[in-house]
Amino acid sequence: MFPAESLSVSLSTFILIALAEIGDKSQLVCMTLAARHRHWPVMLGAAAAFVVLNALAVLFGAGVAAWIPERVIAAAVALLFGAFALHILFNQDEEEPEGVEEKPGHGIFLTTLLLILVAEFGDKTQIAVAGMAGSLAPLPVWIGATTALVSVSALGVWAGRTLLQRIPLRWLHRISGALFLLFALVAAWRVFA
Repeated sequence: MFPAESLSVSLSTFILIALAEIGDKSQLVCMTLAARHRHWPVMLGAAAAFVVLNALAVLFGAGVAAWIPERVIAAAVALLFGAFALHILFNQDEEEPEGVEEKPGHGIFLTTLLLILVAEFGDKTQIAVAGMAGSLAPLPVWIGATTALVSVSALGVWAGRTLLQRIPLRWLHRISGALFLLFALVAAWRVFA
């Protein structure tokens, strides 16, 4: 079935990547999006992004990050997060409804997928996965890393669906916009630093 050595590699990869990703920007993206949109498109978009990112990390190893300059990646992240922050901050409804009304998932899958793909490409967890895949069996590394990242994203979606639902919509917009603006500024700082 699954040899003990492969299980050990997957488990150690899961623990390392999960601990590294808790509280990271992808989890906050999932929390923010899940607070306002249906949770399944957010969860599936995040899962698809991590499947792709971890496959790239395992297949190309540390070389992928060396091909694309960090400044280019940071600039793309800054633009994406900045646009998302401005959209959230300036497209608020005039009147706040009594309860939080879910918006349909049209496009939210793709939004989540793209946000996480761009934000996490070349991130510390992807580089860690690439490094581990260079010295350990690639398939168990991919399984452990993907399971960890999807689990942490699921935790973020749960927090967005439960904890953030209790925050008034106006404040949720402000908090979300401020977080994405902060991510944009940090990414822009990486471009010019």
